Amino acid sequence: MIWIALLAASAAGEDVLLRAARETVEAAKYCFLITVDAAGQPQARLMEPFAPDRDLVVWMGTTPGSRKVTQIRANPRATLACHNPKGPDYVTLVGRARVIDDLAERRRRWRPGWEAFFPGGPDGQNYILVELTPSRVEVISHTHKIANAPEARGPAMVERKGDRWVILP
Repeated sequence: MIWIALLAASAAGEDVLLRAARETVEAAKYCFLITVDAAGQPQARLMEPFAPDRDLVVWMGTTPGSRKVTQIRANPRATLACHNPKGPDYVTLVGRARVIDDLAERRRRWRPGWEAFFPGGPDGQNYILVELTPSRVEVISHTHKIANAPEARGPAMVERKGDRWVILP
């Protein structure tokens, strides 16, 4: 395994972690989106995210009247937890979510077969998007040989500092 200490010493460490995170989200057909309700209680629900972009921004479709939309509008703090079903790899994206109701984005981020869940398709009133922009990424990936060091108390982590990612100790 590549331990956190070795990864931190590597100039490419951030890129390795981000690539592992991106591939884990892509491998996971479903992930849990966690939002915070009005009482401060975390609420998790299973989502089918689109593949993350270069900066690990992840988009998901939902209905405008869902609890998650209400919760995100009141408190944008959110977490997306994904697991690769083929192995013990997982990634947690911690950041801020936004509700996006842009027709061009809705059309761009649509999957065939979703008509049953969102009558009217991407142009209808039953479909809206959630955009999650992570500020911290936590990764365990046996596929990429990334695991927490024996003395570590958690996964390998990177945090966004301005326009770049930095490995956390």
